[in-house]
Amino acid sequence: MARIVVLGGTGYAGRHIVSEAVTRGHGVIAVSRSEPKDPVAGAAYVQGSVLDIDSIAATFEGADAVVSALSPRGDMENSVLEALGTIAERLTGTETRLGVIGGAGGSLIAPGGPRLFDQGFPEEYKHEAQVGIDSLALLEGSDAGLDWFFVHPAEVFGPWAEGERTGKYRDGGDVIVRDADGKSTISGADFAIAVVDEIEQGNHHRERFTVGY
Repeated sequence: MARIVVLGGTGYAGRHIVSEAVTRGHGVIAVSRSEPKDPVAGAAYVQGSVLDIDSIAATFEGADAVVSALSPRGDMENSVLEALGTIAERLTGTETRLGVIGGAGGSLIAPGGPRLFDQGFPEEYKHEAQVGIDSLALLEGSDAGLDWFFVHPAEVFGPWAEGERTGKYRDGGDVIVRDADGKSTISGADFAIAVVDEIEQGNHHRERFTVGY
């Protein structure tokens, strides 16, 4: 059984990851600034801000993985990178893996590129996509003593397209996953399966991967 800390554990991706990890018997701590409206039975909840790392540092102790499911929205719009840098520094040189949930924008559309972001990305999502791209760059430039993985969801991913838990997904490496019809989708539950599988199996060390059907 692993000890897993999910930052942003009450958000869309975070809550699904918390739920999947608890279902598998892992010890899970969900960290968020607000109380959960729909807590996952079996998970522990801690209120705190990643911008005050000392206030949540105790949750990192003995953790096998810390997963950042932070979104650059609201008062975190311009603060996610700062927080991620601090978290990465705190975990460097430890045995705790850092997992980061990004967006689809940084995924490549074919081996060698270009990125989905470079193909006329919707204006309303550009900031969030850029933060994901910059987050990956931060990790790629980090000290070798930090064991990290970065996950790109499919192009269609979110509460507006919840989908069902099928228990299946495909790992596309750094290329966005599309089905035979060219669609790129993943449900919240199946995305969480991929994240918890990575924590359990450790197939990606200091690299990214994409998830979809």
